[in-house]
Amino acid sequence: MSQRFFSTKNSGEFVGVKEAVLRSLPADNGLYMPERIEALSDDFWAHWREMSLPEIGVHVARGIFKDSIPSEELEKIVHESANFPAPLVSLGEREHVLELYHGPSLAFKDFGARFMARLMAWLTRDDVGRLTVLVATSGDTGGAVASAFHEVPGTRVVILYPKGKVSDLQEKQLTSLGGNISALEIDGSFDDCQRLVKSAFLKRDMSEELNLTSANSINISRLVPQSFYYFEAAKHLPEGARASFVVPSGNFGNLTAGLLAERLGLKVAHFIAATNRNDVVPEYLREGVYQPRPSVATISNAMDVGAPSNFARMEQLFGGRWESMKERISGFSYDDEMTRATIRRIRRERGYILEPHGAVAWLAAEDWREKHPEDHCIVLETAHPSKFLSVMEEELGKGEVEIPARLACLAELEKVATPMPADEACFHEWLQNLG
Repeated sequence: MSQRFFSTKNSGEFVGVKEAVLRSLPADNGLYMPERIEALSDDFWAHWREMSLPEIGVHVARGIFKDSIPSEELEKIVHESANFPAPLVSLGEREHVLELYHGPSLAFKDFGARFMARLMAWLTRDDVGRLTVLVATSGDTGGAVASAFHEVPGTRVVILYPKGKVSDLQEKQLTSLGGNISALEIDGSFDDCQRLVKSAFLKRDMSEELNLTSANSINISRLVPQSFYYFEAAKHLPEGARASFVVPSGNFGNLTAGLLAERLGLKVAHFIAATNRNDVVPEYLREGVYQPRPSVATISNAMDVGAPSNFARMEQLFGGRWESMKERISGFSYDDEMTRATIRRIRRERGYILEPHGAVAWLAAEDWREKHPEDHCIVLETAHPSKFLSVMEEELGKGEVEIPARLACLAELEKVATPMPADEACFHEWLQNLG
């Protein structure tokens, strides 16, 4: 049976996988969700701990997409996209770090971007015309998408990023590839970039004319491969262990992927949403009031989001019930001073280098374990420390963080980006001129 997808704003109308993935955003400005999510089979659970990450991924992806994608094609997509490790590193008793930065762009977004590129190529295999991929980034998404789609035939990618709010090496990942990759340097915040992307999809004539699709986590296919590594991490824990996942959170796609993993049957003790000063969701979990607001800049820039898109999916998964959500998710937030101190302390005490996002999550794990010492806390470390070199050198000194060759080589490349105000009319005009 094929999977159907509905909008978080209208559960009574359904589309197929091609519409959900390639159109990304429903016309009503909701987000697509799968109609049916059932626990994986008993046969899977009998053998999952012996499976490789790609083998787990095939089962997880089939659990979401059902028969919408032929088995042979799905296996090829998963094995080609999740072809790098996600090691679980233990720093103490029941204290673990899940390293998600071993892919081509050194960030967890590689899982989603590589999967999407291959899935979209299969979905458009018989189409005429070019696919235009729009993506807003607060740092890592753009680099992963640029890497995954660079020189892919029949595609062009437009990356919107906030001026002055991504690190130098992150910016080079977005702006130096050329070819079918274009970068727009938006004079505003990530929320402005996200708003511009959504506005283009809501202009249905233009969206259809340019064959627009999104590589942001508003696209349901971005979240599916991010569910893989929750299973991968949990399989290494002792049988019966209580696993609490600590997720550094901005747009909340990564945490939503964990919720999907739980719906597929993964046993999770708790989810901990760790944020910087942009604490809209932790505030909601404490007080029951969801109040988006303009984001503020921090050293953990990928989490500088004041209106997280995936909150709509989180609400849908919990039936709009605040009490149900706060039973499964707890929120913590920390400022830059605390983040910096944690980077220094963990390097000194554990000999491990956390980058600014992982440091925020480590703080949340420590706070959680004070009252739940029996839990195995798994901190998601989402990017390589070298992507935030200026901050890391300020805290640890020069030479402490090794820069992988595939990132170091970007330093001398030319930045090519088009400056643009955070104005919908200007953005739409620029898109129309793509032809």
